[in-house]
Amino acid sequence: MTYPNTQLFIAGEWRDAADGKSLAVFNPATGKEIGRVAHAGIADLDLALAAAQKGFESWRDMPAVERAKIMRKAAGLMRERAGAIAALLTQEQGKPLAEAKSEAMAAADIIEWFADEGQRVYGRIVPSRGNLAMRQMVLKDPVGPVAAFTPWNFPINQVVRKMAAALAAGCSMIVKAAEETPAAPAELIRAFADAGAPVGVLGLVYGNPAEISNYLIPHPVIRKITFTGSTPVGKQLAALAGKHMKRVTMELGGHAPVIVAEDADVALAVKAAGATKFRNAGQVCIAPTRFLVHESIKNDFAAAMVKYAQGLKVGDGAAEGTQMGPLANPRRLTAMAEFTQDAVKHGATVAHGGARIGDVGNFWQPTVLIDVPLQSKVFNDEPFGPMAAIRSFNTLEEAITEANRLPYGLAGYAFTRSLKNADLLARRVEVGMLWINMPAMPSAEMPFGGIKDSGYGSEGGPEAVEAYLNTRAVTVMNV
Repeated sequence: MTYPNTQLFIAGEWRDAADGKSLAVFNPATGKEIGRVAHAGIADLDLALAAAQKGFESWRDMPAVERAKIMRKAAGLMRERAGAIAALLTQEQGKPLAEAKSEAMAAADIIEWFADEGQRVYGRIVPSRGNLAMRQMVLKDPVGPVAAFTPWNFPINQVVRKMAAALAAGCSMIVKAAEETPAAPAELIRAFADAGAPVGVLGLVYGNPAEISNYLIPHPVIRKITFTGSTPVGKQLAALAGKHMKRVTMELGGHAPVIVAEDADVALAVKAAGATKFRNAGQVCIAPTRFLVHESIKNDFAAAMVKYAQGLKVGDGAAEGTQMGPLANPRRLTAMAEFTQDAVKHGATVAHGGARIGDVGNFWQPTVLIDVPLQSKVFNDEPFGPMAAIRSFNTLEEAITEANRLPYGLAGYAFTRSLKNADLLARRVEVGMLWINMPAMPSAEMPFGGIKDSGYGSEGGPEAVEAYLNTRAVTVMNV
């Protein structure tokens, strides 16, 4: 499929930037430019803000059941177009076609669930303490126009979680998507536009991230901020939002621990954790990164993980049979080399991988490091790449202490046959999402978010809709 030049979507129209500026988009498998994306300036943002306010006023006043019909139609269009959208996503981001199509199809499921959930936004009547002529009501209203900031690793998924929840609540939204992966989120927006979303309900812009965030967040039209990205940037944006009393949802960086207990099923642990580790070339905020394995099974686990990594077919995501594509940009290659060199310097052993593949594209070998010291960079900073770092532990308490040592608390994994161990892990591991004896399986109906420095708020479950609602008390005395 030919890769298009991507335009801005403002006030119901696809348009170039007012000043004509655009940026190059590159295929990470070849390193070659494949298209351009419009670069929004302040004039474009002003148009988008005015449209978002008008769009909010019309969407807010539309009955929830009618909003749900439009959302369901958009979900249907995403399913119909999933193959074509996947081809664009693979070209700009690198992930295998199967993963790209799965992302597009999952978006449809998320939209449908939130379409239904939006019809379950209820207030309540609270009985009066004494005067029966008094009616006390709790009302739930949409907070207003939203500014969403999303990353390049899941260009559809990270937008749709925010968008579907906001739309279900009755909010409009301006999406600032990633310039490196612009076409896939544009197709998501197109599905809603083609489904009949009123003008201004959705806007899409690209450009200078700092300029756009510094303009949108303080703007009086915007009433809610939602961001997915690194912890340092998230803290900056949250501080700016706080200065202007704006509501915020933050889904920030992680460094997920994997605790493999003495009684774990090693084959299951390797299969489940390996699949999650190397999905999207490890460029996943909930990817397992710190593998803590009981000393008695560490060698067996490490050998099995090496065998798993050796069996992965790495290549262009568009090629048949590819299981792991390239890293998204050259910066990730540099980061992987630095993590590997630092681990070896501190005494770790490279059991597999640890090097770039070829000199064309951003390909990196699936990497397994063993006997990794705690002071190594990879055990303290999120690698965000195809790297599994393994070290041993002697007691489960020791493993839990290490899992909780870092300020991050997004996702975690554990493997054990013991209900007692599972209960202890569920209570003590400090993460927003914990999967035990299974790979990561987030769903629309479950909360999705972190604690500690990994952010706050949810992008799944009823909690996600609640984040886009104001709760108001209204009391009426009948006279």
